Amino acid sequence: MPVPFEALLPLGIVTLMFGVTGTLLHATKSHYRHEGKPPRYNLDNWDTEMMERDRRLMGSPHRQTSEPLASKEFSTNSVWYLTTKKILWQ
Repeated sequence: MPVPFEALLPLGIVTLMFGVTGTLLHATKSHYRHEGKPPRYNLDNWDTEMMERDRRLMGSPHRQTSEPLASKEFSTNSVWYLTTKKILWQ
């Protein structure tokens, strides 16, 4: 039985919409949310600690640096400093 040509136009529109939404979802997840890097899965404690260090060092958990010395701002940007200050004020 032949396919009527009137059904091809809605099929093309539906296929196009699925393609557009899939492309936008991929762009949102990988490019904008993770700064162009693929998302990270199955993170253990080491990965989360390194992401926190990168966030404090570079301002984002997805950027990394190859500099051997940290900037001057990193010396006062410590998690321990914030937790001890929080404990002292409670």
